Amino acid sequence: MASAKSSRSRASGPLGQATTTGLYQTANGAAGQESGVQLADKLKIFKTNNFDPDAYVQSKCQTMNEKEIRHLCSYLQDLKKASAEEMRRSVYANYAAFIRTSKEISDLEGELLSIRNLLSTQAALIHGLAEGVHIDSLSAGSEGSAEDDVSNVEDREATDIEKWSAEFPDMLDVLLAERRVDEALDALDEAESIASEAKQNQTLSTAQLLSLKTAISDHRQKLADQLAEAACQSSTRGVELRAAASALKRLGDGPRAHSLLLNAHNQRLQYNLQTIHPTSTSYGGAYTAALSQQVFSAIAQAVSDSLEVFGDEPAYASELVRWSTKQAEAFARLVKRHALASSAAAGGLRAAAECVQIAIGHCSLLEARGLSLSSVLLKLFRPSVEQALDANLKRIEESTAALAAADDWLLMYPPASGRTSGRSSATTMGIQPKLSSSAHRFNSMVQDFFEDVGPLLTMQLGGSTMDGLLKVFNSYINLLINALPGSMEDEANLEGSGNKIVRIAETEAQQLALLANASLLAEELLPRAAMKLSSIYQAGGVDDSRRRTSDRHSRVPEQREWKRKLQRSVDRLRDSFCRQHALDLIFTEDGDTHLSAEMYISLDGNVEEPEWAPSPIFQELYAKLNRMASIAADMFVGRERFSTLLMMRLTETVVLWLSEDQSFWEDIEEGPRPLGPLGLQQFYLDMQFVILFGQGRFLSRHVHQVVIDIIERAMAAFSATGMNPDSVLPSDDWFVDIAQETITRISGKARMANGDREPNSPTASVSAQSMSSVRSLGST
Repeated sequence: MASAKSSRSRASGPLGQATTTGLYQTANGAAGQESGVQLADKLKIFKTNNFDPDAYVQSKCQTMNEKEIRHLCSYLQDLKKASAEEMRRSVYANYAAFIRTSKEISDLEGELLSIRNLLSTQAALIHGLAEGVHIDSLSAGSEGSAEDDVSNVEDREATDIEKWSAEFPDMLDVLLAERRVDEALDALDEAESIASEAKQNQTLSTAQLLSLKTAISDHRQKLADQLAEAACQSSTRGVELRAAASALKRLGDGPRAHSLLLNAHNQRLQYNLQTIHPTSTSYGGAYTAALSQQVFSAIAQAVSDSLEVFGDEPAYASELVRWSTKQAEAFARLVKRHALASSAAAGGLRAAAECVQIAIGHCSLLEARGLSLSSVLLKLFRPSVEQALDANLKRIEESTAALAAADDWLLMYPPASGRTSGRSSATTMGIQPKLSSSAHRFNSMVQDFFEDVGPLLTMQLGGSTMDGLLKVFNSYINLLINALPGSMEDEANLEGSGNKIVRIAETEAQQLALLANASLLAEELLPRAAMKLSSIYQAGGVDDSRRRTSDRHSRVPEQREWKRKLQRSVDRLRDSFCRQHALDLIFTEDGDTHLSAEMYISLDGNVEEPEWAPSPIFQELYAKLNRMASIAADMFVGRERFSTLLMMRLTETVVLWLSEDQSFWEDIEEGPRPLGPLGLQQFYLDMQFVILFGQGRFLSRHVHQVVIDIIERAMAAFSATGMNPDSVLPSDDWFVDIAQETITRISGKARMANGDREPNSPTASVSAQSMSSVRSLGST
């Protein structure tokens, strides 16, 4: 205890100086503007041994007005809160060492008490022996006087203290037999006082004093054993238990008294728990509630009794925390075994979350008494809850995959039950999403999932929840990729897809429906569902508003990154879609190609001049884009940008394949036959056709530049034969007219004037007349 007090006194010194320093800075308001030397001189007053804080504050406050005093008080309150928070963090950070040290101090105090009793007994024995030796050493010549003294003693009447000393043991026996504990304690204290006075005043002989001390020690032990036996009785409760513990503490056996107090509460708790029997038909929440009521009520009562009898002494507080933690761990194991285990294995996330909520709710009531055990429960519940999360996500994945096997890939509004449930965030916004049946099922299960996982935010499961849902979404995207014609063989090894059966999307409308499912889920429905986590978290207590605001801001970048990962999954589906359609355009079923150098080189070998029109592959490309754009206009209402980017990506896939096809360019530039005038004219017409139909709808700036580069490369190959491209190419108006006629014939729309393009076009600033600049470059 001495070491504990000294440590407290040492800790109070710097804190006191820091506080007075803060007072000085607040009162004067200009300490930060002075030089370091002046500030050091002014702080010397706080380092003196005779510094009086109260006098210093009063002297400063006399010159301050009310506003400054209020500001000072507010500052001191904030400083007090910060100090308390820092102390709490320090205690939690070093709690194990703190408890271990407190236990060692408690054991050391008990050992010191035992040593003191032994030393007292040994000292009394030594004094008795010394007095006996002194009496025996008297000379024989003084026998006459000794006999006179003895006769005087025998004739002398016993004093009051000698009479009391002789009657004391019998009196204590009576008090102990009648269980008059308070009177026995008072008698023992009185005997200790009398023995001390008798030793000091020598009113009792050594033998009498030793007899008195032995009687005191024996009856102390008898009383302690009697109190311990009473405390162990199951019938001893409430006031009697606290009285027994208080009496034991008064006898100097505080550690034993505190242990007996906690053991008594533990015995009562175990007896009450015998009445709670979980069955296979019992409701997990009801079992958890009943168990929580008994366990945390017992802990609360033990805390109350301990504080009432022993106060907040560190040694007893540490033992109380250890005992409470042990009870909470035993409670958590029971809940896991009889309630959480079955729910977690079956994926019952809602039931698992309810059990955790009930337990944490009862546990949080102890925080008002200064005891926080929520972290203990959360640590033990976390594995079971994570198992329930995984099982729930697995169920979403399997249920969605089962529906995908029979999905007709036709978009429709959600079922009536989904609209009336109020779970769809899009419905609450007044917009009913059109999805296929498997996507509707996926969305509804995700909505329910986020509602169930919301109460578990206190377990810091937000990151793993979002990652798990992202994995499930990737699995669904893999199913959509496998639904594309020709993708089963190419994408069979996709992670998470396995060999799951899925209905093939045969038509272009069905294939676009796949993209509509993915884009709507990734861009709107899933991010809105994820926002429920933040909204549920914001509904907590008012005291945690600052912490919730900080956590919410820290989660914003995570949610943005999560949304980007969702979009990357959609991009995989989009790229697979474009790749499949590009391959269908370029290659035949037999493996031949519709786009080769031969189709341009062979034109100059014919006698008759060809009938000028864009090559069939580029006409089919435009027809496909035109059809898909019409279908997408109805599917992607409000998300026209995604539709536009999809068409641009398909055009880009075909153009980049042409740009990067080495065999094509080897034949053009180094083939057995050079590119002739008619071949160059046809190639130039095809590229002009791509630029014209792609303006504003299907051609990005990047792909437009790629087309220009392709034309330059072809003209350079033609120039390598020694001929001037301008000498064989008609005017640009001739190419534009033919290309525009083809566009009108395929689309059925009226012909646009030369240079017209749709508003909001990514290439609106790029004129088709830039072809003339290409021709000028090719001729140089």
